[in-house]
Amino acid sequence: MEGAADDRAAEREAMVREQIERRGLRDKRVLAAMRRVPRHRFVPGNSAAEAYDDHPVPIGEGQTISQPYIVAEAVALAMTASPPVERVLEVGAGSGYQAAVLADIVREVVAVERIDALAARARATLSELGFSNVDVRVGDGTLGCPDAAPFCAIVVAAAAPAVPEPLKQQLRVGGVLVVPVGSRWLQDLVVVRRTPSGFTRESAGGCVFVPLIGEAGWPEK
Repeated sequence: MEGAADDRAAEREAMVREQIERRGLRDKRVLAAMRRVPRHRFVPGNSAAEAYDDHPVPIGEGQTISQPYIVAEAVALAMTASPPVERVLEVGAGSGYQAAVLADIVREVVAVERIDALAARARATLSELGFSNVDVRVGDGTLGCPDAAPFCAIVVAAAAPAVPEPLKQQLRVGGVLVVPVGSRWLQDLVVVRRTPSGFTRESAGGCVFVPLIGEAGWPEK
């Protein structure tokens, strides 16, 4: 990462220490990435003052940037894939922040966003910050990216009514899919692992995300 403004480094440090480490997350790669990536650069100007607060922040188009701890938790869960994680698919790129955190750790990130304006903004911000290893695409993220599969890990930043089958099938053996699953108002953060004999599923706890819209998610209306 190049050119990252460091004028709010103290806020990032406090965010990591008080919101993430205090809740028990210990993955050093994730903590370091959360300290490095300038979260405020991914938040529109009228909300930038709230960028490091302990809650989601609106980014326009009816979408939000997730609470810092939720981003850290999802990325840490993705990093539990085996063998080491090199290529990650992110579904619901939004502002591009979570893609940046992932890209600070892994070799390559493919990020899918269904809203053109958000994808364009994310692409521009990532480029300004020197993240050349993120490919932001516009499309139905519930269908994944078959042409770029398989992935070591897939992280979904919106809530599905059920685990999208296309995403499961785009995991490599040993891969991990992290996806909020439940109603439009309350979900479990589900971790799906692909094994040589099939898939396993576990819950990492309750969460609240915006709906995942698409063919293998919720209808738009």
